[in-house]
Amino acid sequence: MKTKKLYVGVSLGLAQLILLNSSILAQEKPVSNLDEVVVVASRSPKRLSEIGKVVRVITAETISRSQGRTLPELLNNVAGLTIGGNGGNPADVKAVYLRGASAGNTLILIDGIPVNDASEISGEYNISSIPIENIERIEILKGGNSTLYGSDAVAGVINVITRKGSGQLAANLLATGGSYGTYKQVLGLSGQIEKTSITFNASNLDSDNFSSAIPANGETGFDKDGFHQKSMIFNLGHQVSNRFQLRGNFQANNNSADLDNGAFSDAKDYTYSKSSFLAGIGGKIDFNKAVLNFNLSQNNLKNKYNNRGSVTNNAGNITHLESNLNYTFNKFIDFASGVSFRKLSTDQSNPYSSRLFADNSIKSLFSSLFIKSKMGFQAEIGGRLNDHSEYGTNFTYTLNPSYLIASRYKIYANFSSAYRVPSLYQLFSEYGNLALSPETSITYEAGFDLNFSKDINLSLSYFKRNIENVIDFGQVSAGNFGYINQNQQNDKGYELELSYNPLRLLNLTAFYAYVDGEVTTPAATSFNLFRRPKNSFGLNAGLDVSKSLSLNLIYKFTGDRMDRYFDGKTFKTVEADLGSFNILDVYAQFKASSKLTLFADIKNVLDEDYIEFAGYQTRGLNYNAGLRLDIR
Repeated sequence: MKTKKLYVGVSLGLAQLILLNSSILAQEKPVSNLDEVVVVASRSPKRLSEIGKVVRVITAETISRSQGRTLPELLNNVAGLTIGGNGGNPADVKAVYLRGASAGNTLILIDGIPVNDASEISGEYNISSIPIENIERIEILKGGNSTLYGSDAVAGVINVITRKGSGQLAANLLATGGSYGTYKQVLGLSGQIEKTSITFNASNLDSDNFSSAIPANGETGFDKDGFHQKSMIFNLGHQVSNRFQLRGNFQANNNSADLDNGAFSDAKDYTYSKSSFLAGIGGKIDFNKAVLNFNLSQNNLKNKYNNRGSVTNNAGNITHLESNLNYTFNKFIDFASGVSFRKLSTDQSNPYSSRLFADNSIKSLFSSLFIKSKMGFQAEIGGRLNDHSEYGTNFTYTLNPSYLIASRYKIYANFSSAYRVPSLYQLFSEYGNLALSPETSITYEAGFDLNFSKDINLSLSYFKRNIENVIDFGQVSAGNFGYINQNQQNDKGYELELSYNPLRLLNLTAFYAYVDGEVTTPAATSFNLFRRPKNSFGLNAGLDVSKSLSLNLIYKFTGDRMDRYFDGKTFKTVEADLGSFNILDVYAQFKASSKLTLFADIKNVLDEDYIEFAGYQTRGLNYNAGLRLDIR
């Protein structure tokens, strides 16, 4: 262990020495200056200087310089964001832990559309089903944001914005190969024909991989758990007139994989298949001072688990209809308001319990007022009223003042409430409870974002989040067990980020994040941020060797964690201490010509032996290399 730590220190020291004496261009740059325009914070385009919220952007440039990487890998290098299982088998579900919140308390959007999974117990969405080749940019909004986005936006919102066609129609081909028998092929077509924009992307990924479960007690013969992914996206937009735009989208994805029985437990002939279809039609109408957006989407998912002939079939459907209006009164006041309707249904069957067929719906009305003054004061004041078909109504609010000094220094505070509705399984299954209330939270947030110059940006954000009515599995009545509201969750932490660009091509980004939390049950109060580190640190830096060749170093330290797992032999829940670990990746990209780009990605360069989930393996030193051909 001491030797490995010495390797880490020496490697980072050499990296910094090289970078400080070279021309550098960062690849993965989550920190942007205050001129960055984002949509996710207010549902309309605004500069970061105009909003008092914490937003981080993974830009199109960053993604174009991340060929062959994955969405979980990109997100894992954002301050305060840990992707559970990022280094494990790609067949494993990736858990999104934002600011220490449990998976499912972060809302995932695709082009502004919520993409929950109504077929699963918790309803959370598996982000590994979104291929990076389909993505234009990513906006991460931190803090409670249910006023604008409804359920699940307790810790924040991640909006994945897919590619939209523009410019001359062009095609591209991408092919990669790497460790664990992993191969990927991608075909893309994008561009504009007169007033119509087109984007088409199809990809195929196959990987032999390795056993997800760790062999224990001298066991041998654990088989490899392969992973296969097929994905397709088709986006269409048409400018009907100068003021009216229509858009349509269709996305299809199929993941299939081999599974194990659990921690330290292998399985033979245990397979999983998941198909998802997301289709929508929407548009935008410009009325001078007002812009009306509307969207209708359908999100269908099917999951099939086959354990040696024992088959479980789960299906979930979500219909989402929403319309919102952004109205600009003058240069100091604008207003956002909207209505939404979402209906969820599920059909679940397995050999061990009766069939579950259920549905519910939620209607919402929301409004936010945005104010700014000549003196630099700004604020958002908003509220959302929700009407759920099972538990009735609830209300959320946002009060978000900020102050901008000299157009370069921003300080802010944010007081907001948020909520998360019970899933269909938690309400209607054999363990369901129709008396469940939504989990509700209050978040207190404060910080600053300082642009000392165009080359130096420093930001600090502190948060405290209290969640009431946390849903848990417990005793409903004498002899009966199921889902109940009984816990209180209290979390707090902060994030410090630095972006430094001392020369024209030099850019370094670093962050440190801390989070702590505890749960209070009727029996006791205890720490419960399992699998989530209290401390994490990241450093990203790149080197432009020439106009054609660029290199990038991506480092992250993940602190000590705790975990729980079920021991299938003793039938007991076991707690395990998970040590800290350091991951260093090296990425290289070479522009051989205007049409051909070559790239290579070496991951876990230090061959760190680490654990993310107790009983499950992670990848050692591994690589991925490939090429991209642009055809115009």
